[in-house]
Amino acid sequence: SPSAPSPVTLRPITRHPPPHHPHQCEDAPSLEYIARFIARTQQRYTQRGGVRPFGVSSILAGFGKDGQPQIYQIDPSGNYFAWKANAIGGRNFKPMKEFLEKEWVEGLTEGDSLKLTVKALLEVVDSGTKNMEIVVLRKGQPMQTLDDDALSAVVTEVEAELEAAKAGTGTEEMKE
Repeated sequence: SPSAPSPVTLRPITRHPPPHHPHQCEDAPSLEYIARFIARTQQRYTQRGGVRPFGVSSILAGFGKDGQPQIYQIDPSGNYFAWKANAIGGRNFKPMKEFLEKEWVEGLTEGDSLKLTVKALLEVVDSGTKNMEIVVLRKGQPMQTLDDDALSAVVTEVEAELEAAKAGTGTEEMKE
């Protein structure tokens, strides 16, 4: 039986421009172009007889030519979507996605984005930082995975803010 395609099959695509990129000698391909290329590659595997589809969605993040952050969700069906904030995978992604749709606002600072990410994760994770991993992208810099201390500091700050908000809400209800 043929082996199933894996993320390793797509890894070279994300690190090197596709060979038929029209501007490969001048400009780097756009993030949207790479998302489309990966989606088409996954779709080709889906269509080939005897080869199973990838079976997982993925998120591709980076920066556009204008320097603005971009996020694409790529599905194994060959579809891709641009998002401002997104969560995929697992059985609990829907509450996180709904939370992000409700709470995300234009112009978040890096710190506010981290807090929003942690708040979304705390919607479905009970054990604090134990089951969290957050990666930060900054234009022109390598991606950075937050270490345990930095992540713990953000989680502690968010939990304190949530407790303060609950206490404030309870106080308001008592006044009425």
